[in-house]
Amino acid sequence: MQKLKIRHMTEVDITDVSTIENESFSMPWSNDMFKDTMEDEHNELFVAEVNGEVAGYIDLWCVLDEATIANIAVANRFRRQNIATSLMEHVIAYSKDNGISALTLEVRRSNEPAIKLYEKFGFEFVGIRPDYYEKPKEDAIIMWKYFH
Repeated sequence: MQKLKIRHMTEVDITDVSTIENESFSMPWSNDMFKDTMEDEHNELFVAEVNGEVAGYIDLWCVLDEATIANIAVANRFRRQNIATSLMEHVIAYSKDNGISALTLEVRRSNEPAIKLYEKFGFEFVGIRPDYYEKPKEDAIIMWKYFH
């Protein structure tokens, strides 16, 4: 049985998170970008560990009472095991506990599994950012979730 734990990301996790980033995105963040993000007081990075191994991560950028989910990714071999769902549950609970009134994110228009995940958590379509993504060029769907 797998034991899942979600915790704050540390510098020790950067190599594992970078590996996940590289297998998940066409324009991955560098190790230095993760280090800089971790040092930014407005960012909260969390990792999901399965049996002590980093299986996924999520980056929450908080400004005043709103937050943006900047990145979420799960290692290929851990996909379809509800890790992204657990990361989303954690970030939503964290947001509520820390006075966040709304969450937003952008997602590739073609990323139907991610869109379905976000809709499951109450995120709603609010607009399009044309040609937001590169490699390949694609529109982003803008989604928001408000806490009432």
